[in-house]
Amino acid sequence: MKRCDWVTDDPIYLAYHDLEWGVPVHDERKLFEMLILEGAQAGLNWLTVLKRRETYRVAYDGFDPVKIAQWNSEKVDCLLKDPGIIRNKLKVAAAIANARAYLKIVDEGRSFDQFIWSFVDGKPLKNSWQRMGQIPATTPVSDQMSKELKRRGFKFVGPTICYAFMQAVGMVNDHLTDCFRYDAVDNS
Repeated sequence: MKRCDWVTDDPIYLAYHDLEWGVPVHDERKLFEMLILEGAQAGLNWLTVLKRRETYRVAYDGFDPVKIAQWNSEKVDCLLKDPGIIRNKLKVAAAIANARAYLKIVDEGRSFDQFIWSFVDGKPLKNSWQRMGQIPATTPVSDQMSKELKRRGFKFVGPTICYAFMQAVGMVNDHLTDCFRYDAVDNS
């Protein structure tokens, strides 16, 4: 079975590629989780974050933006001692800022799903890459998303992080054309 070249033989990576990556996500909490995790990954390997995802889910209150928006310095200090997450003060602070910005979008009467998917007009973009070297790190859409998220107070949402987020939540299908998931994610 042919997979994208970036996948290793690590079982966590295989499951992520085969079952999640590129599948369109419209669940609000899952979208928020993936945005936070993509930011946590900045400067690191994605597998590093995937291996900590379950611990993140517990430490980050199930990625509940209402709870995260209310975190105080005591909670932050506790998180910075948790070896099960990436203990970076700026990334933890970004999760709080992102939760608050997320809630402002919801307060405007718009779901986060509607907001985030509006960057691709509500439909996944499907690319036809044959080699890993063809896949860009950013696109005009990820640039636009990054600018708008930053304008709204989100942190750790540069264009590269936004593009990785778009790939992860199926806003763009960047499976290589010979990968067994290339056509399958369209039918997910």
